[in-house]
Amino acid sequence: MNKKLLTLVMVGLMAMFMAACGTDESKETSASSSETISIEHKLDTTDVPKNPEKVVVFDFGILDSLDKMGIEVAGVPQATIPSYLSKYESSDYENVGSLKEPDFEKIAEIDPDLIIISSRQQELYEEFTKISPTIFLGVDTTRYMESFKENMHVLGKIFEQDEFIEEELNSIDKSIESIKDSAENVENSLVVLANEGSLSAYGPKSRFGLIHDVFGLTPVAKDIEVSTHGQGISFEYLVEKDPEYLYVIDRTAAIGGDVTADEALKNELVQKTRAYQNDKVIYLNPDYWYLSGGGLISVNEMISEIENSIK
Repeated sequence: MNKKLLTLVMVGLMAMFMAACGTDESKETSASSSETISIEHKLDTTDVPKNPEKVVVFDFGILDSLDKMGIEVAGVPQATIPSYLSKYESSDYENVGSLKEPDFEKIAEIDPDLIIISSRQQELYEEFTKISPTIFLGVDTTRYMESFKENMHVLGKIFEQDEFIEEELNSIDKSIESIKDSAENVENSLVVLANEGSLSAYGPKSRFGLIHDVFGLTPVAKDIEVSTHGQGISFEYLVEKDPEYLYVIDRTAAIGGDVTADEALKNELVQKTRAYQNDKVIYLNPDYWYLSGGGLISVNEMISEIENSIK
């Protein structure tokens, strides 16, 4: 065999070898992209693709966590997006309806790889599953931090960011510990939701109960009714309990309405309380407390608000 022919044979063999390697690599990439993991959640156990490319999110706490993780989403309910997530109001993202009324036609059109819902949509779970794999990542307020951390670890597994999630949660734990020292100096506190001139109180184990259960502030009463909408109270109740700190969440500021919390609390009864007289009526940001919560961003901001209030 002459030298020229030998060279041609060698080139041919190398080309075949490279092609075979490329095929194996392609198969490996394809297998990786189609890999699924089993996620156990409140409503079911669901097989979810790793690193899904098209994600529809119906929980703003989860949305803010994905944003912090650098994960893009395909669709969000654009009706009442918190101001700190306003970028998701743009046409770069599909509008999939509202928190209570999903646009299933639009979701089907997107054909997402994964749908994430929480308590406001749980009754529609079966409808979502007819379109794409769906998981429930709502926060259980009776065990707020445990539930929140479990949700974050699920996101870490799905998007292969376990280390990032662990670092974020460790940072949050340290911030909470620093609050507890200051909380010991607060005699008592009360959390209320203001809605069109009426008030609802929230105590331990409730929607906003982490102020007591996690941050360590003593409630004005241990028997406050635990419910989604809180315990309806009068302004006389505020005078009777006379909280040292009064935390106010304005539902009107979050979703719109006619009577703001500030307007509702401008009355003689509120002015008799220690909280008012000592300038300890604290208006919490409803974007974090009412619309989102349970997110890497929102939980950090919630901690900061309480920490700053009791310094």
